[in-house]
Amino acid sequence: MKYLLLLFADETGYAKMSPEEMKAALASFARYNADLSEAGVLLHGEPLQPSGTARTLRASRGEVEVSDGPFTESKEQLGGYYVIDVGSVDEAVKWAQKCPVVHFGAVEVRGLNPRIE
Repeated sequence: MKYLLLLFADETGYAKMSPEEMKAALASFARYNADLSEAGVLLHGEPLQPSGTARTLRASRGEVEVSDGPFTESKEQLGGYYVIDVGSVDEAVKWAQKCPVVHFGAVEVRGLNPRIE
């Protein structure tokens, strides 16, 4: 089954990192990406642009309104995702536990519904 790993963290934390800390953080993600790939479970994953670049659309009184930003009440922002294909939610959780984000943010694991054709 396919699972989405949503990566949440305070995006301002990266700007506070020293060059050495940033290098170590990038290396930890490179290792995690390699582990997912070598295990054959990684389908896709990407970092996202900062939350300030987001647009949120909502319908109100028959009109679709577009607002700047994600407008969430949270100290952490969605910063990236992975789509993995594993046998169970327990296996997906095991992979999420290995994600570097769990040390400074949160990883949400969510199953994907099959496509409706």
